[in-house]
Amino acid sequence: MALLALSFMASQSNPTPQLRAEIAAMPKWLRRPLGNASQISTVQRIIKQRQIHTICEEGRCPNRGECYANRTATFLLMGPVCTRSCAFCQVDKGHAPKPLDPEEPQKVAESVQALGLRYVVLTSVTRDDLPDGGARWFAKTIEAVRERNPETQVEVLTPDFWGGTSPQWTTAELQRQRIETVVRSKPACFNHNLETVRRLQNPVRRGAKYDRSLDVLRIVKELDPSIPTKSGLMLGHGETEAEILQTLRDLRSVGCDRVTLGQYMRPSLEHLPVRKYWTPQEFDRLGNFARKLGFSHVRSAPLVRSSYHAGEEDCKRTA
Repeated sequence: MALLALSFMASQSNPTPQLRAEIAAMPKWLRRPLGNASQISTVQRIIKQRQIHTICEEGRCPNRGECYANRTATFLLMGPVCTRSCAFCQVDKGHAPKPLDPEEPQKVAESVQALGLRYVVLTSVTRDDLPDGGARWFAKTIEAVRERNPETQVEVLTPDFWGGTSPQWTTAELQRQRIETVVRSKPACFNHNLETVRRLQNPVRRGAKYDRSLDVLRIVKELDPSIPTKSGLMLGHGETEAEILQTLRDLRSVGCDRVTLGQYMRPSLEHLPVRKYWTPQEFDRLGNFARKLGFSHVRSAPLVRSSYHAGEEDCKRTA
């Protein structure tokens, strides 16, 4: 079980011949060691004891061993069940999410301390059932982490905070208020992923909209230009290179500072199939284009994920 492909197969309770064939067909550049097993086990034990979640584990990220060794991790807030049903995502969905655990912010803060993490990413499932989409929960968790770990940098990777109704405000105004709630907490970076190009939003990101996501990043910059913004794309859904380049231009048009580009890998046969495996050379070319556009921080490679090397630049500045 040392290789990503084997771990990927092991995550399925009963892999079918078709799924085995898909895994066997994965190109060699997607096969890599998972990292130090003891480091992975230590993180798993600490989060299990506190009954909290990380997207590293829920999504079986191929880089989790490396990130744990670099003292970074991505916590999944507000439970493991999402109220949307994106066709690429392995996070649980399709049934009612549980009530928020009032102790979760403190549990995350304790885990950060126990693991000695110097950089933390807080993400969440989408909780359209909550009045504010979970914005205050992000702020509360940031506060708890900083109180117990004052030297730790905290990045957020948020949903679009769209949904709900109010007799006083439009949905767009509610979205802005929720984003402002998080911005006031001064995260080290504010990340919201576009995930794919405009043409493929509906089949890939059910319930999300391209321009709505661009608005998240634009609003952050309007509220506080000092906070770096970031977004990410998964390649392999059938997008063209021209569409990727246009998406990168669109991100820069709303002041997005950082970008990640990685390869989509199908979690199961119930998820969207991979339409193309982009080569490392193609990722290099796209990354170089992003740098020429003015992105200050670019990660572009097949195994890159949203939080890969997330704290590298910020930790350098605070070292």
